[in-house]
Amino acid sequence: MSESKSSSLGTILVTGGDGMVGSYIDFGERLNKSALDVTNLAAVHEQVQKIKPDVIVHLAAIVDPALCEREPASAYMVNTVGAYNVALAARAAGAKLLYVSTSGVFDGTKTGSYTEEDTPNPLNVYGHSKYLGELAVRGMLKDSLVVRTSWIFGGGKEKDKKFVGKMLLQRDAIEVRAVTDRRGSPTYAKDLAAALKKLIEEGRQGIVHMGGGDATRFELASEVFALAGSHTKVLPALSSDFPSAYTTGENESMPLSPLMRPWKEALKEYIETEWKE
Repeated sequence: MSESKSSSLGTILVTGGDGMVGSYIDFGERLNKSALDVTNLAAVHEQVQKIKPDVIVHLAAIVDPALCEREPASAYMVNTVGAYNVALAARAAGAKLLYVSTSGVFDGTKTGSYTEEDTPNPLNVYGHSKYLGELAVRGMLKDSLVVRTSWIFGGGKEKDKKFVGKMLLQRDAIEVRAVTDRRGSPTYAKDLAAALKKLIEEGRQGIVHMGGGDATRFELASEVFALAGSHTKVLPALSSDFPSAYTTGENESMPLSPLMRPWKEALKEYIETEWKE
């Protein structure tokens, strides 16, 4: 937990402060799950009244789609009810709320990149639970900000359990397969944390999409191994080759945000600085 700070940003409270994104946040008071269980409304109110934040950055969530599918009650409790609880406490305290959501709220049928004007239609429990969280936040706080992001990487070996981290753990393999029919926006958690700070400074409201450009899983894996100096061969595959416990659309991509670096540039820094042997 970081020391509570008041600055030009005001006083900030961050939920999920030890996660992939939260661990990069260098402002405000970062609370992890043990310090703040967002499913406990009384506990949320107590912390908010204690800290008296001007802004709450709500990151706490169950982000593993497979886990959400296996344990839907937990997913909705954390991702939907948790967002509702935080929004309720923010409204009571007169605090603004920044809620981090996902490109998984879309069904993936669009040909081009998803923009803020596109209508959500989630296909799985994770996307649906996060979208309901969006509705709770936006319905309760008209001046709130929802930030949708996609395909996050960051945190090094300790925290990166997602695609990039999994690929880096296989950099000594002879070959791996990666799909060519799934497209998203690789996003460095470090860059996202910096962008969130900028959005707070600007007083942004509404919905903002935040990503590092677009790529297929195959393109992302190929770049990971190239930057890691690995000789692992990446073989093209289709998503139908990999049975999944949850449904996803073919496309989760979003345009490159002006506040973000292109994903290849960010990935290069990440591998060189956080995955050193």
